[in-house]
Amino acid sequence: MSADNLLPSVYNPQNVEKKWYEYWRKNGYFTPSEDRSKKPFSIVMPPPNVTGSLHLGHALDNTLQDILVRWRRMQGYNTLWLPGTDHAGIATQAKVEEALAKEGLSKYDLGREKFLERVWEWKNLYGSRITSQLCLLGASCDWTRERFTMDEGCSRAVREVFVNLYQKGLIYQGDYIINWCPRCHTAISDIEVEHEETAGNLWYIKYPVEGEDGYIVVATTRPETMLGDTGVAVHPEDERYKHLIGKKVVLPLVNRVIPIFADEYVDKEFGTGAVKVTPAHDPNDFEMGLRHNLEQIVVMDKHGVMNENAGKYQGLDRSECRRAIVKDLEEQGYLLKVEPHNHAVGHCQRCDTIVEPMVSKQWFVKMKPLAEPAIKAVVDGEIRFVPERFTRIYLNWMENIKDWCISRQLWWGHRIPVWYCQDCGEVICSKEDPERCTACASDNLKQDEDVLDTWFSSALWPFSTMGWPDSTPDLEYFFPTDVLVTGRDIIFFWVARMIFSSLEHTGKVPFRVVNIHGLILDAQGRKMSKSLGNGIDPIEVIEKYGADTLRFSLITGVTPGNDVRFHWEKVENTRNFANKIWNASRFVLMNLEGYRKIDLDEKEMALPDKWIISRLNLTIKEVERLLEQYDIGEAARCLYDFIWDEFCDWYIELAKPRLFRPKDNREKLLVQNVLVEVLTTTLRLLHPFMPFITEEIYQHLPGHTETIMLDPWPEFDENRVMKDALEEMQHIMQTIRAIRNIRAEFNVGPGAKIKAIVLVKDKDKLAVFSENKPYIEELAHLIEAEIVDKMENKPKQAVSALTAWAEIYVPLEGVIDIEKEISRLNKELAQVENELAKAENKLKNENFLAKAPPEVIAKEEGKAREAKLKKEGILQRLAILKNS
Repeated sequence: MSADNLLPSVYNPQNVEKKWYEYWRKNGYFTPSEDRSKKPFSIVMPPPNVTGSLHLGHALDNTLQDILVRWRRMQGYNTLWLPGTDHAGIATQAKVEEALAKEGLSKYDLGREKFLERVWEWKNLYGSRITSQLCLLGASCDWTRERFTMDEGCSRAVREVFVNLYQKGLIYQGDYIINWCPRCHTAISDIEVEHEETAGNLWYIKYPVEGEDGYIVVATTRPETMLGDTGVAVHPEDERYKHLIGKKVVLPLVNRVIPIFADEYVDKEFGTGAVKVTPAHDPNDFEMGLRHNLEQIVVMDKHGVMNENAGKYQGLDRSECRRAIVKDLEEQGYLLKVEPHNHAVGHCQRCDTIVEPMVSKQWFVKMKPLAEPAIKAVVDGEIRFVPERFTRIYLNWMENIKDWCISRQLWWGHRIPVWYCQDCGEVICSKEDPERCTACASDNLKQDEDVLDTWFSSALWPFSTMGWPDSTPDLEYFFPTDVLVTGRDIIFFWVARMIFSSLEHTGKVPFRVVNIHGLILDAQGRKMSKSLGNGIDPIEVIEKYGADTLRFSLITGVTPGNDVRFHWEKVENTRNFANKIWNASRFVLMNLEGYRKIDLDEKEMALPDKWIISRLNLTIKEVERLLEQYDIGEAARCLYDFIWDEFCDWYIELAKPRLFRPKDNREKLLVQNVLVEVLTTTLRLLHPFMPFITEEIYQHLPGHTETIMLDPWPEFDENRVMKDALEEMQHIMQTIRAIRNIRAEFNVGPGAKIKAIVLVKDKDKLAVFSENKPYIEELAHLIEAEIVDKMENKPKQAVSALTAWAEIYVPLEGVIDIEKEISRLNKELAQVENELAKAENKLKNENFLAKAPPEVIAKEEGKAREAKLKKEGILQRLAILKNS
């Protein structure tokens, strides 16, 4: 191997990653071939928001997808990983409005058309940021097929779907209770509301009974909404109020007369057991209002400010109104008492503003008819959730689904394809913009002002991106897709909606497997957020450590569906792993002088060769099994253990004597071939996980092709698993470890000249130890390993160890000063006993246990356990030395 073809002494990802990504992309390796005789494998990328930048959730999600795609590509599948971005209606419009505000403008100053021009300008300027960052991550998606939810094809699909559903009667418009964000000025769906536990109050208010001296007391967390009360409800079986059912009360401050009625929804144990009913401002009250034919009175406008129905409170925002109402209730004698009360308050997921439930005219999709086939597809196994436990979560939601509010009061998005004739009132729903009214031929038409919920278009993503509603070659060949990789937090937002949309509009499931992963938390197990300041920028990690290190550190320890904590220690460990691979590869390349490829004959191979070839094949089998089960984190761990422990720490060390002091050229050539085969195969296995470093090393190896990513995936060969070699090598390694442990425990440095006696009781095993004696001597740093099958007397001053096949004795006479070592161990014992006593005393202290945080107590318990283990080890070593 020439010096020119050697790897640099230090691995620098910045010199490698950009180079190889540009090479792969320029050569079209990410684009599927036109050979449709090959088996297809397809994934559509969950489209990140066009407003966004890469965060750790994206990095994990796309790393998992890339691993699957690169693995299947190497297996010979015709792979398509289709990328794209989402227009993110609320978030994008908010960004542009923020930019306008800095210019002293609002969207109304520009008007709808000019405002949308500004949004498109913003999208074209910033919209490619996250896709360029995905390239830094190494995402091997087909950028020639990149899509956007508002591109021409996807927009056409949206219209097609809306009109089809409308014509089937599955889309309707109606007054219904929705979640209104006073800051974003739009309706948002239930699953876009995040409920946060909030410290508040429970106000107890007296509602006078009409025509009587008595009153009924209601408890409420939102006194400002009482202005819209149209009833008071009690439980039909509540004996306290049975005599009041059917009577009326006079609403305090408003003097409106409203009925008292019975409804089983009321919780007798909450508050007073009597609740104020505000159908226009509470979803449960809305349902009760429908059951009892109550009036709906909206008392706030879309800014969260009290409207004309609020009487003298008109013009106050909802917080100011609450304070004013409480003051007035108290002054007029209606406020009985106030109690502190914690309760869940809904916040807008986008801007964190408290959401206002409000009756509003909106567009809805009838969900029951669409949910039924979507439930059946999962129950029948057409779609499989991994892990399986998420099946129940999905089914529970689908079985209890409510109609979907799909209209949003925004300008950015897919505008609802409905027009109203201003002359005759005709409503026209059309796939094409109508020029005239279909009823009276008037051209005085006005389009609905609202746009569709962003999730409406992304629900069509698996098939709209492939050309639907046209029958395209991609749709025919790559659809349904094979797997959807996504986080557990958007099963309802997106996964469910794709399933029922695909079944309704294509007659097919959108994907066969839903691979759910958890969220990435900080080291303390908290969600990452700006407010906590605990977020990690993956681009900074890539710039410092490289994409391979980020990728591998994110997936290590990941189990399907479970949240994972981000630790910087994992990043550092993965960088060390990358360096380990690099240095091992440099070692192999530096020792290939005279190399030529030969067939590896089992009869010629030494025990370490047979062992590493066997372990390599078992690793191939295990990694593939784990990938098939989508247990990608465990597959990574399996590879890590094989590369670090077995190949680098054992086989390379076992190979050195035969490389540097071979019996003949044939022995050296055989070792070189084993090294090249194992390294090359291992790099192929590792490539989907760490694509850049594997490509760089691979291109320096003999026999490389144009790219490792198109090399065949290694196949398990049962004939190359030599069971005897696996067992025999295991016992040789146990012997070496036992001697190393003795050296470490008794402070015998690697330079100290010692010998060991290995007593092999089973004569059938004697040959194994005798033939492999040089490896024991080399790796245990012995001047001699004496292999015997019997022993008259135990060696003096010898430390012993026991393995399944042998007894090992290491004489320490003349190697260490026994008395001096006993003295040192006694001092260490006293120190450890002192540490143990301190920890145990703390754990016996009831005051400490009562006041200390759980993590502090756990730390002390850990100290005590560690000290006990140390003490036991020292006592064992002292016993050995005193009896030797």
